[in-house]
Amino acid sequence: MCYTVPVPERIIGIVGKTNVGKSTLFSAMTMIPVKIADHPFTTIEPNIGVAYVKKRCVHVELGLTGCNPRTGFCVKGFRFIPVKVMDVAGLVPGAHRGRGLGNKFMDDLRQADVLIHVVDAAGSTDLDGNRVKPGSADPVEEAKSILFEINEWFKNVIVRIWENKISRTIVTAQNPVEVIYQNISGLNVKRAHVIDAIRQAGLDSKHPKNWSLSDVVEFSLKLREVSKPIIVAANKADFPEAKDNVKRLIGELGEENVVPVSALAELIIRKASQTGLVDYVPGDADFEIRDPAALTREQLKVLEMIRESVLKPHGSTGVQELLRRAVFDKLKLIAVYPVADESRLSDHSGNVLPDAYLVERGTTIRELAYSIHTALGEGFLYAIDAKRRRRVGESYVLADDDVVKIVSTLSR
Repeated sequence: MCYTVPVPERIIGIVGKTNVGKSTLFSAMTMIPVKIADHPFTTIEPNIGVAYVKKRCVHVELGLTGCNPRTGFCVKGFRFIPVKVMDVAGLVPGAHRGRGLGNKFMDDLRQADVLIHVVDAAGSTDLDGNRVKPGSADPVEEAKSILFEINEWFKNVIVRIWENKISRTIVTAQNPVEVIYQNISGLNVKRAHVIDAIRQAGLDSKHPKNWSLSDVVEFSLKLREVSKPIIVAANKADFPEAKDNVKRLIGELGEENVVPVSALAELIIRKASQTGLVDYVPGDADFEIRDPAALTREQLKVLEMIRESVLKPHGSTGVQELLRRAVFDKLKLIAVYPVADESRLSDHSGNVLPDAYLVERGTTIRELAYSIHTALGEGFLYAIDAKRRRRVGESYVLADDDVVKIVSTLSR
């Protein structure tokens, strides 16, 4: 049986006004060097890279000594699974009308499945992205401003499509939901998103041909919420001015939607780890300096400052927590491990637990087969739940950390 190596398909979009640390966060997540400057519109074309979301590896549960990932990596019992990340051009007030790089930004935004909104929790940049005295700008106002821009853009796109296309065909459509979905699929929304948004808007008992403009608007706002959920990265959380602002953001948006972050601290530690100066597993609450004598006095001072102002009060830099919430809470994904040999939990080359697939909750085993390889799905016979040593059929719904072998007539 031949398994194709999984490619990160879902896209995490990093959004926010200009000059708040979006590119620094992107670099800290991906370790890809990007242009970072102290002025608006540094990022024009989107930066795209791969980050790694952290979760306890199933090999720990199974009592194995380790695993052999073909993509991502496993460190100290934690599996780091690849996800695609995109840092797009910054927003300013009026972006949904094309101000600044608004049109460019919004076009890039279509691709994202979940959004990380980077907010300057220190209040050190105004709404246009210009530097101001820390504490003089309001992060809550900033968060509301960017949310308004995203919602307005999404609403305007939906209303325009509705008036120009959907309203002309919905009257006689036998399946109105399908008509809506087909016309707006370019926004990277799914059929399930459309159905969920209709329900949340309270429109499930009203035929779409009878929707008023206000109904379409309400539907569009709910659709944005379910198809492109947002989590706020309260960046620069180590600034003294950020402490109360983080509390205010949590009070306004909910604790589940706000993560205190220091993107710069994560980037510094990861660079130090990459060069062998420190031992650090992304997401950990501390790091270990290998040889203090190998660092300059200034480097030691910076690392100690990070430890005291970021890691001790917050428990981490917040970057891995952002990824975890985006992938597992907002997108509601689970990890499953397909194998070719259910006894050895390996592929044909002997690699133990070689791949970790991120799939939506509710995914069936046959749907997983199709995502691995079309032939596996088309010739699906049954699967073996390797953890419980049982055979399961095509309708079996996968659980988090399942290890499965797929048996197919068309296996290669």
